[in-house]
Amino acid sequence: MKGVTSLVSRLFFLAAFALTGLAVWEKLANVLGYTVLRNLYSPARLLEFSVVAILFVIALQLREIKLSQGK
Repeated sequence: MKGVTSLVSRLFFLAAFALTGLAVWEKLANVLGYTVLRNLYSPARLLEFSVVAILFVIALQLREIKLSQGK
């Protein structure tokens, strides 16, 4: 179970990192008058998704700490 939690945590962290990078890339493209995502999601919306993923990772890490302290 610990391995699955670690894998999920890493995947969500990487997804959040990728979404943040994509948001920055989209914002830079928008400033130059272009678009990467064709207005599918705004950069602010991508950052919101990234923050939700990071909060989930934080919750998973706190749960792991709590379980390790209880033993």
